[in-house]
Formats: sequence, structure tokens, C-alpha cells
Amino acid sequence: MNIGIIGTGNMGTMLVEALIDGKAISPSSMMITNRTKSKAILLKDKYNEIRVGANAEEVAAQSDLLFLCVKPLDIYKMLEKICPYLSPEKCLISITSPVSTSQIEKKVSCSIVRVIPSITNRALAGVSLITYGENCSDLWRTKVEKLISKISVPVCIDEKITRVASDIVSCGPAFFSYLLQSFIQAAVKETEIDNKTATIFASEMIVGLGALLKQGHYTLPSLQEKVSVKGGITGEGIKVLDNELGDVFEQIFQATHAKFKEDLDKVEIQFSNQ
Repeated sequence: MNIGIIGTGNMGTMLVEALIDGKAISPSSMMITNRTKSKAILLKDKYNEIRVGANAEEVAAQSDLLFLCVKPLDIYKMLEKICPYLSPEKCLISITSPVSTSQIEKKVSCSIVRVIPSITNRALAGVSLITYGENCSDLWRTKVEKLISKISVPVCIDEKITRVASDIVSCGPAFFSYLLQSFIQAAVKETEIDNKTATIFASEMIVGLGALLKQGHYTLPSLQEKVSVKGGITGEGIKVLDNELGDVFEQIFQATHAKFKEDLDKVEIQFSNQ
């Protein structure tokens, strides 16, 4: 199976690396392209057998399964370019959340899947969110799920939870990375620990936390209970979090959903005006 990737920005590059390192595909079966060719060349330097297409049309023509990794507002124009090369026996995967499978199905005749990846997939971990187009063939459903399972846990989601699921799975690593950095900075500011040591301690702590949860030793509530001994130091820290966090996470979801609505409206204008 020949696989193409149009767009080798952050997520496109992550998918190339994860799919190859996870042995989901061989480099020789992949063709990539990017508006800025140097980004695609960097991947070829790393995986010599990857082919770099001259443009999106060439990649679409040469691929059985095509990943479209461009920004939401670039999707429509890209579909117009590659539509003639997407025959019914092929499959197109979009990784952008504001564009629905039904919108893309109106433009092309091949099977359509939306896969929302996470940066955690680079470690062959985490979840990928999958929504199949109404006309996606059973053959491609099976092939896509098998492929994505090599780099993550594939989970099919309903359209109505697309944004919140993306917030948790895809945006979550950035949110909690920010919180962890704030945690480290506060430790450095308030005590005699240096940034390098605090970073090592915090990074290893979060890796260990993930291992505890993955191996099923604790749930999140039971882990908190286990560490928070009654009358102990951890409990005092939890009190501060209780008092200070307030509705910060509610505000995060409000902000991401507002931006998502804005993107949805812009995409809808593009698709409805044509």
C-alpha cells in the first residue's frame, strides 16, 4: 500500500516518524510533500527511502491512502487540487477537527476518514480519535484502524464530542506541559533547587505517574488518596489547589470551544459558497 502525506508541519512530521518507527509502514512506501520543500527534505534526510513529491497532485496520484495534514482553512483549496486524483478505491484521511467527514465527502469520491492524532503518538502511545465518513468502505475502516493501532489506541468518536475529545487527547499534552513548567518555576523561585534538577525530578515524576496509571496500579482518585496522608504535607498542597484553581479548566474548555466555533464558521463559509 502506497501512503502519501501532504503537509509536513508539526503533526505531519510526527505522523511520518511514528508510522515508520512503529513499523506500520516502510519508508519506501511513503511519498510526502510540503509547501516549504525544505521541511519535507529534512524527513528524507532522516529516512532515505522516502520519496518527496513535486506537489500535492503528484502525491495524491501516487497514493492509495492519503493523509491531508494542512490547516483547516487550506483544506478546501487543497481538495480542489487533488480531487481528480482521488478515485473511489482510494482513502483520504484528514487530521483537522473543524472540517467534518461529510463536508469532505461532498468534494471527493473516495473513502473519507478523520483521524485526530496526539503528539503522544510519537512515542507510539496515547489515543487517536477516529471518525469514519458515511461512505467509507468496510475495507478501509479495517485498514485504517489496523494502521493507526500501530502508533496509538484508535478510538471512534461521535461528531458532537470532537472538540472536547481533541482538547483532552491532542491539546492536553500542551496544557499539562505548561502546568508542569509553572510547577518547576515555582519550585525554583521559592526554594534553593535549581531549574535543571527540578526539571529532571518533575519529568521523571510525570513519566512515573503515567506508568502507574497504564499498569493499572491506581486510578487518579485512588492515587491522590494514597499519597495524601491525613494531616500530611501533600494535603496542605491540595488545599491550595482547591482554593486557587477555581474554574480555570472550565474556562479552558470555553475558550477552545469558542475558537472551534469560529473555525467551524469559516470552514462552513468556504464549503457552502462553492
